[in-house]
Amino acid sequence: MDRYKLKGHSAVFMANVIFGLGVPVTKLLLDNWVTPMGYIATRSLGAAIIFWIVQCFAPKEKVMTKDLIVILLGGLLGFVVSQTLTSFSLYYTSPFYYSLVAAMTPVAVMLLAAVFIKERITPRSVIGVLLALFGGMLMIFASKANLNGGSNDLLGIFLAILSLLTWAVYLIVTRKISAKYSPVTQMKWVFLISALVTVPFAMKDFSANRLYTSEVAWDGIIGMTFIVVFATVLGYFLIPMAMKYLKATTVSVYTNLQTVVAAFVAMAIGQDILTWDKPIAGILILVGAYIVTTRNDDSNSSPVKK
Repeated sequence: MDRYKLKGHSAVFMANVIFGLGVPVTKLLLDNWVTPMGYIATRSLGAAIIFWIVQCFAPKEKVMTKDLIVILLGGLLGFVVSQTLTSFSLYYTSPFYYSLVAAMTPVAVMLLAAVFIKERITPRSVIGVLLALFGGMLMIFASKANLNGGSNDLLGIFLAILSLLTWAVYLIVTRKISAKYSPVTQMKWVFLISALVTVPFAMKDFSANRLYTSEVAWDGIIGMTFIVVFATVLGYFLIPMAMKYLKATTVSVYTNLQTVVAAFVAMAIGQDILTWDKPIAGILILVGAYIVTTRNDDSNSSPVKK
């Protein structure tokens, strides 16, 4: 594996580890401190402020108008729409059904990439994606007995499918843009549009967000700081970096790693126990990612020229 691929794999691996760590933190925040819209708006506004401050010290890049439109639309799809659908999906259905749908992300990305950007599907890619998919589903099915249904599973599953598709489309439509501009340039616009869209909606139920009242405590502040700085700013900084060097299908394969990381975090804090399926699932996901991307004809072994 050359240094460009290694850089891409390292970026997407770290991003999904961070996203996985954010799962139990998000649960804590939603259960105790913020509403779903308050959560998303805080992430958007916090990330926008940080990225616009950072860009003051970064090399300036002129973004073409047509590329800016793609970045803005990508931000709406990949963050606002996808994250909002995820929140409401989990409100209506159980984590089991949501995780089952989310585990299909690599398959959706592979098929959509083949249709829209002509990414070639090879038998090796199919094997790698299926291994990663099996790894994610293995742990989900193994823990099914401990999960309860939601208030409206059909609606929740439908919203989860929409969330999956919006994330898949985001990875595909921003693939070429990611190769042209730095992550800071892209993300400052992504989170600016996200904040402009979400903050007005969150203001309607501002009083319901205990994080912004006199009841606030340090665990809420620390939790939201982690989500904004790491699970949003750093995580979404790393994804476009990875897409400079890897195919959209490859990036999506790592999505199932979030499930494994979240499970091990839950075990570490006493919310879950170690079972036989968890380490096997992690190995299958990593092996699947390796198989998908170790092809002799992989054209993404070096940066795409601007």
